[in-house]
Amino acid sequence: MGAAAVTVSAELSGRADSQAARLRRGSRGGCPPAFDEKQYTKRTIVGRALNKLKHARAVATRYDKRGYVHLGTVTAAAPVIR
Repeated sequence: MGAAAVTVSAELSGRADSQAARLRRGSRGGCPPAFDEKQYTKRTIVGRALNKLKHARAVATRYDKRGYVHLGTVTAAAPVIR
């Protein structure tokens, strides 16, 4: 038994079409038709830095009782991550 050849075609909607659909759906429309690129860039930089800090071995493997000890560990690990 041979496999039948299946042709799959995808049609990507254009940007204007997507924006019109989002506006038509209102709050149920998914991502907004416009966003602030500078704010998004800053948010991703902060998010990536926090993610790297959480994955740093010095921070991830510690279970400190006191907040100031944890703060000291994070302060010491922060300059090391890039």
